[in-house]
Amino acid sequence: MSSLLPKRPRRAEARPEEILEAALEEFNAHGFDAARVEDIASRAGISKGGVYLYFPSKLALLKALIEAKVLPIAQGAAALAEAGKENPLQALRLIGQVAAVQLADARVMAVPRLVISVSGRFPEIAEFYHAHVVRQARGALEQLIGRAMELGQMRRADVKAATRAFIGPLLFEAMWTHILKGETALDDPAKLIESQFDILLNGLELRA
Repeated sequence: MSSLLPKRPRRAEARPEEILEAALEEFNAHGFDAARVEDIASRAGISKGGVYLYFPSKLALLKALIEAKVLPIAQGAAALAEAGKENPLQALRLIGQVAAVQLADARVMAVPRLVISVSGRFPEIAEFYHAHVVRQARGALEQLIGRAMELGQMRRADVKAATRAFIGPLLFEAMWTHILKGETALDDPAKLIESQFDILLNGLELRA
């Protein structure tokens, strides 16, 4: 109920960033479908019209959350990939550690969770996420892994499959931690990434 929600002092207007924080809190508390714009406004301490001044719909709020919370992670990975192309394996380790630190924050994982929850009903959200986040991050990693193969730091293999093998364990660990509430390995990012790289680079099969 909106009367039970924590309220900030009501004022004439709020910055878009404050509205987005309030929206994320409301979406997390009640789910995207059940969340009401008036309750988001209440959390932000403004009127319902104040929300619509910046964001015409809940879908617009979710898109803005993707841009504010997740896109910078993809951009950061792309920047590290570009800076580390002379030693791509080292750059991949750094990207992995940075990603593990970021994914340890439940609020970072909250936005992808929202995207997954609504993508079946709102395919435009999935398309937006793919275009703005996935394509940039995956493209940068594919280039970095391809570069590592060119330099002989990795054996030749399918670059897309190798990229999925790099990303997959991190996403699973985040889901295991924040959604399934399992024991986490995200509290020691360096150890997690070194273990992942050991398996990624050396495999599990015993060889003579």
